[in-house]
Amino acid sequence: MLSKKMERALNDQVNAELFASYLYQSISAYYTSVNLPGFANWYYVQAREEYTHALRIYNYIFERGGTVKLQALKAPKTAWKDPAEPLKDGLAHEEMVTGLINKLVDQAQKEKDHATFNFLQWFVKEQVEEEDNANNNLNRMKLAGKAGQGVFMLDKEMGARVLSPRGTTFIATGHLPSE
Repeated sequence: MLSKKMERALNDQVNAELFASYLYQSISAYYTSVNLPGFANWYYVQAREEYTHALRIYNYIFERGGTVKLQALKAPKTAWKDPAEPLKDGLAHEEMVTGLINKLVDQAQKEKDHATFNFLQWFVKEQVEEEDNANNNLNRMKLAGKAGQGVFMLDKEMGARVLSPRGTTFIATGHLPSE
Protein backbone atom coordinates (compact mmCIF):
# COMPACT_ATOMS: atom_id res chain seq x y z
CA MET A 1 0.00 0.00 0.00
CA LEU A 2 1.27 3.44 -0.92
CA SER A 3 1.36 6.21 1.65
CA LYS A 4 -0.77 9.22 0.72
CA LYS A 5 2.39 11.29 0.34
CA MET A 6 3.96 8.78 -2.06
CA GLU A 7 0.68 8.44 -3.96
CA ARG A 8 0.57 12.25 -4.45
CA ALA A 9 4.20 12.30 -5.54
CA LEU A 10 3.65 9.49 -8.05
CA ASN A 11 0.56 11.25 -9.40
CA ASP A 12 2.65 14.39 -9.81
CA GLN A 13 5.18 12.30 -11.76
CA VAL A 14 2.42 10.95 -14.01
CA ASN A 15 1.62 14.59 -14.77
CA ALA A 16 5.29 15.40 -15.41
CA GLU A 17 5.63 12.47 -17.81
CA LEU A 18 2.44 13.44 -19.64
CA PHE A 19 3.74 17.01 -19.91
CA ALA A 20 7.01 15.67 -21.33
CA SER A 21 4.99 13.83 -23.97
CA TYR A 22 3.07 17.02 -24.72
CA LEU A 23 6.26 19.11 -24.92
CA TYR A 24 7.94 16.64 -27.25
CA GLN A 25 4.86 16.53 -29.48
CA SER A 26 5.11 20.32 -29.67
CA ILE A 27 8.79 20.08 -30.59
CA SER A 28 7.86 17.54 -33.26
CA ALA A 29 5.31 19.99 -34.67
CA TYR A 30 7.94 22.74 -34.72
CA TYR A 31 10.39 20.58 -36.65
CA THR A 32 7.66 19.63 -39.10
CA SER A 33 6.96 23.34 -39.65
CA VAL A 34 10.62 24.06 -40.49
CA ASN A 35 10.91 21.11 -42.88
CA LEU A 36 13.06 18.87 -40.70
CA PRO A 37 10.99 15.67 -40.80
CA GLY A 38 13.71 13.52 -39.25
CA PHE A 39 13.89 15.72 -36.15
CA ALA A 40 10.08 15.76 -36.12
CA ASN A 41 10.06 11.97 -36.21
CA TRP A 42 12.62 11.67 -33.41
CA TYR A 43 10.52 13.86 -31.13
CA TYR A 44 7.29 12.17 -32.17
CA VAL A 45 8.79 8.85 -31.05
CA GLN A 46 10.08 10.54 -27.89
CA ALA A 47 6.58 11.86 -27.14
CA ARG A 48 5.14 8.33 -27.42
CA GLU A 49 7.89 6.98 -25.17
CA GLU A 50 7.20 9.60 -22.48
CA TYR A 51 3.52 8.67 -22.61
CA THR A 52 4.43 5.05 -21.87
CA HIS A 53 6.47 6.27 -18.90
CA ALA A 54 3.37 7.99 -17.54
CA LEU A 55 1.34 4.83 -18.00
CA ARG A 56 3.98 2.73 -16.28
CA ILE A 57 3.58 4.88 -13.15
CA TYR A 58 -0.20 5.03 -13.61
CA ASN A 59 -0.38 1.23 -13.53
CA TYR A 60 1.99 1.02 -10.57
CA ILE A 61 -0.20 3.33 -8.50
CA PHE A 62 -3.14 0.97 -9.06
CA GLU A 63 -1.03 -2.11 -8.38
CA ARG A 64 -0.18 -0.65 -4.98
CA GLY A 65 -3.79 0.12 -4.09
CA GLY A 66 -3.60 3.82 -4.84
CA THR A 67 -5.79 6.18 -6.80
CA VAL A 68 -4.68 7.92 -9.98
CA LYS A 69 -5.61 11.60 -10.08
CA LEU A 70 -4.89 13.11 -13.46
CA GLN A 71 -4.08 16.80 -13.45
CA ALA A 72 -4.27 19.58 -16.00
CA LEU A 73 -1.27 19.97 -18.26
CA LYS A 74 0.23 23.39 -18.83
CA ALA A 75 0.65 24.45 -22.43
CA PRO A 76 4.08 23.59 -23.83
CA LYS A 77 6.32 26.01 -25.65
CA THR A 78 5.41 26.12 -29.34
CA ALA A 79 8.00 28.37 -31.00
CA TRP A 80 11.77 28.35 -31.12
CA LYS A 81 14.28 30.74 -32.70
CA ASP A 82 16.27 28.04 -34.51
CA PRO A 83 16.49 24.24 -34.83
CA ALA A 84 19.08 23.95 -32.01
CA GLU A 85 16.89 25.61 -29.37
CA PRO A 86 14.39 22.73 -28.97
CA LEU A 87 17.33 20.39 -28.41
CA LYS A 88 18.56 22.65 -25.58
CA ASP A 89 15.05 22.71 -24.12
CA GLY A 90 14.82 18.93 -24.42
CA LEU A 91 18.06 18.45 -22.48
CA ALA A 92 16.98 20.93 -19.79
CA HIS A 93 13.65 19.14 -19.49
CA GLU A 94 15.29 15.73 -19.10
CA GLU A 95 17.60 17.13 -16.41
CA MET A 96 14.53 18.45 -14.58
CA VAL A 97 12.78 15.06 -14.85
CA THR A 98 15.89 13.37 -13.46
CA GLY A 99 15.63 15.65 -10.44
CA LEU A 100 11.97 14.69 -9.99
CA ILE A 101 12.79 10.98 -10.19
CA ASN A 102 15.59 11.44 -7.67
CA LYS A 103 13.16 13.12 -5.27
CA LEU A 104 10.79 10.18 -5.63
CA VAL A 105 13.62 7.77 -4.87
CA ASP A 106 14.56 9.85 -1.82
CA GLN A 107 10.93 9.77 -0.65
CA ALA A 108 10.70 6.00 -1.11
CA GLN A 109 13.90 5.58 0.92
CA LYS A 110 12.63 7.91 3.64
CA GLU A 111 9.39 5.94 3.90
CA LYS A 112 11.21 2.59 3.67
CA ASP A 113 8.91 1.79 0.74
CA HIS A 114 11.10 -0.88 -0.80
CA ALA A 115 8.63 -1.80 -3.54
CA THR A 116 8.45 1.78 -4.82
CA PHE A 117 12.20 2.20 -4.46
CA ASN A 118 12.68 -0.92 -6.58
CA PHE A 119 10.07 0.22 -9.12
CA LEU A 120 11.79 3.60 -9.51
CA GLN A 121 15.18 2.06 -10.35
CA TRP A 122 13.94 1.51 -13.92
CA PHE A 123 13.33 5.27 -14.16
CA VAL A 124 16.73 6.11 -12.69
CA LYS A 125 18.36 4.01 -15.41
CA GLU A 126 16.03 5.41 -18.07
CA GLN A 127 16.93 9.00 -17.15
CA VAL A 128 20.62 8.29 -17.69
CA GLU A 129 19.69 7.19 -21.22
CA GLU A 130 17.32 10.13 -21.75
CA GLU A 131 19.90 12.73 -20.72
CA ASP A 132 22.59 11.03 -22.79
CA ASN A 133 20.38 11.03 -25.90
CA ALA A 134 19.37 14.67 -25.41
CA ASN A 135 22.97 15.72 -24.82
CA ASN A 136 24.22 13.78 -27.85
CA ASN A 137 21.53 15.29 -30.08
CA LEU A 138 22.45 18.80 -28.96
CA ASN A 139 26.19 18.21 -29.38
CA ARG A 140 25.70 16.74 -32.83
CA MET A 141 23.60 19.74 -33.85
CA LYS A 142 26.37 22.05 -32.65
CA LEU A 143 28.84 20.11 -34.79
CA ALA A 144 26.51 20.25 -37.79
CA GLY A 145 26.04 24.00 -37.55
CA LYS A 146 22.82 25.97 -37.98
CA ALA A 147 22.25 25.13 -41.62
CA GLY A 148 23.64 23.18 -44.49
CA GLN A 149 24.50 19.59 -45.25
CA GLY A 150 25.33 18.64 -41.65
CA VAL A 151 21.85 19.45 -40.40
CA PHE A 152 20.22 17.59 -43.28
CA MET A 153 22.41 14.53 -42.71
CA LEU A 154 21.52 14.60 -39.02
CA ASP A 155 17.85 15.04 -39.94
CA LYS A 156 17.98 11.95 -42.14
CA GLU A 157 19.58 9.92 -39.34
CA MET A 158 17.02 11.09 -36.77
CA GLY A 159 14.27 10.10 -39.15
CA ALA A 160 15.30 6.46 -38.82
CA ARG A 161 14.29 6.25 -35.15
CA VAL A 162 11.33 3.98 -34.48
CA LEU A 163 9.33 3.33 -31.36
CA SER A 164 10.77 0.34 -29.57
CA PRO A 165 8.50 -2.64 -28.87
CA ARG A 166 8.36 -1.66 -25.19
CA GLY A 167 6.77 1.60 -26.26
CA THR A 168 4.01 -0.09 -28.23
CA THR A 169 2.75 -2.45 -25.55
CA PHE A 170 -0.96 -2.20 -24.88
CA ILE A 171 -0.94 -0.53 -21.50
CA ALA A 172 -4.56 -0.99 -20.46
CA THR A 173 -3.86 -4.57 -19.40
CA GLY A 174 -1.65 -3.29 -16.62
CA HIS A 175 1.27 -5.30 -17.94
CA LEU A 176 4.44 -3.74 -19.24
CA PRO A 177 7.59 -5.40 -20.44
CA SER A 178 10.07 -5.83 -17.62
CA GLU A 179 13.01 -3.65 -18.54
